[in-house]
Amino acid sequence: MTKKLENAQALYMEGIRDGNAREAVTKYTGDRYTQHSTGVRDGVEGFLEFFEPFLENNPERDIQVVRSIEDGNFVWLQVSQSLNGGVSKWITMDMFDTDENDKIVEHWDVIAEWVDETVSGNSQIDGPVEISDLEKTEANRTLIEGFVDEILIGGGQNYTDYISAETYIQHNPDVGDGLAGFGTWVGDLAAEGKSLVYKYCYKILAQGNFVVSYCLMQLGEDDYAVFDLFRIEDGLIVEHWDNMELLPSGAALVNQGKF
Repeated sequence: MTKKLENAQALYMEGIRDGNAREAVTKYTGDRYTQHSTGVRDGVEGFLEFFEPFLENNPERDIQVVRSIEDGNFVWLQVSQSLNGGVSKWITMDMFDTDENDKIVEHWDVIAEWVDETVSGNSQIDGPVEISDLEKTEANRTLIEGFVDEILIGGGQNYTDYISAETYIQHNPDVGDGLAGFGTWVGDLAAEGKSLVYKYCYKILAQGNFVVSYCLMQLGEDDYAVFDLFRIEDGLIVEHWDNMELLPSGAALVNQGKF
């Protein structure tokens, strides 16, 4: 584990799980801390303004880092949170940029509520976690760049150029396994008069068999920030996790926004 990954995890575990918010955010962030999390202002004081009341209101905090990706200066985490004995449960996907000292200088996140019953029967976090195929990192990044550009943004239909027709395990709670499950979901949206359009991709991070994209998506009339995590085997997508969050507006927009 690199120092930048240690710092990102420690900000979560020491600062939020263990309740040492001021010590952690001071120790693990750099000369600036630019914030894109909904409701959180920039800087150390912005972090404390949000999390000190959060810690007080949620005295029981079971927080687990499920998956991580390191790519250059960037670190990405998938985190499970159960608060107050499971009264509320969340899945958070976080992206951190770091400086030359591996300290955190910028943060993006997308937060989704835990869903007990999913269409596929798979939870939002289960499945493989181990990173492998490091020598295929750039090939896998290229695959997802093509998938995002041609299929998600471009609206192409050549799904099997990117997704395995034999195995496609789905962790979006509303979507069934396989290409058929994805097709059913899109058809259901269309029946409701909703379209799904990816408008822009901000960042793609890759490490071995895992690649994550961070994009702006329009679902119906609403815009969302969405992290899509893909697991790749033999040059094709075989598993998918995601988090999507409605873009904030008005009083909720206290920083530069989700991007």
